[in-house]
Amino acid sequence: MHLNQREQRHHDVPPGIVGDMERFFVNVVAECPYGLDQTAIYHQAVPGRLDEQSMGEFLAHGYRRNGNCIYNMRCPQCSLCVPIRLRPKRLRLNRNQRRVWRKNQDVAVEIAPLTMSRENLNLLQRFLSNRFPAGRSLAESYYSGFFITSISRCFEIRYRVGDRLLGVAVVDGSPSWLNAVYFYFDPEFGWRSPGTLNILTLNHFCTSRNIEHLYLGYWIKDLVGMHYKTAFRPHELLRDGTWREQP
Repeated sequence: MHLNQREQRHHDVPPGIVGDMERFFVNVVAECPYGLDQTAIYHQAVPGRLDEQSMGEFLAHGYRRNGNCIYNMRCPQCSLCVPIRLRPKRLRLNRNQRRVWRKNQDVAVEIAPLTMSRENLNLLQRFLSNRFPAGRSLAESYYSGFFITSISRCFEIRYRVGDRLLGVAVVDGSPSWLNAVYFYFDPEFGWRSPGTLNILTLNHFCTSRNIEHLYLGYWIKDLVGMHYKTAFRPHELLRDGTWREQP
């Protein structure tokens, strides 16, 4: 279901590639992906392949990637989804983050092409079954509909303890930005704080390659599962079209 022009909230059209492509975007109504009692509106388009600069501009304007779709949220009665990013070289680790980093020194990190392997699918299915016990979420559909892309350069970072796969981060990357698309992990390793470990690793990846921005997706203030993102400081939040640092 698409909204007509009169039903859309007013949004200023930004300059550059984002503004140039605005005519290709439509508004699509859906249930809130975060379980909030609100109608969600995805402002989305399916472009051809985007070069690294163009993709970076979309990320800088708060857009996200879902498969080959570029979108942001334009929910008429809700503005809780706030884009969040880090400037990796400015990150100051707190006591808990340093503890997580130390206790995971036995974890091996592998950088590889995005792989829809049986090992990955089995781990993702265990993760989804743990998070969504109703069982409607399938690993294959996540890869085919959400992860796999032809519009940006995507790869994965694998975490292993011995021969066992701990977790997988799906990321888009360029020499100037890194976009965290999704992270899934073995629920049995929750005691290792894998979400925190993943961001620490992505941040280290960026600092070692002089990558300026690490995009962490959306942050929602009252959603407990997202609180760990704002524990990384300083971070930046995109509000009213401007990135503002939170010290």
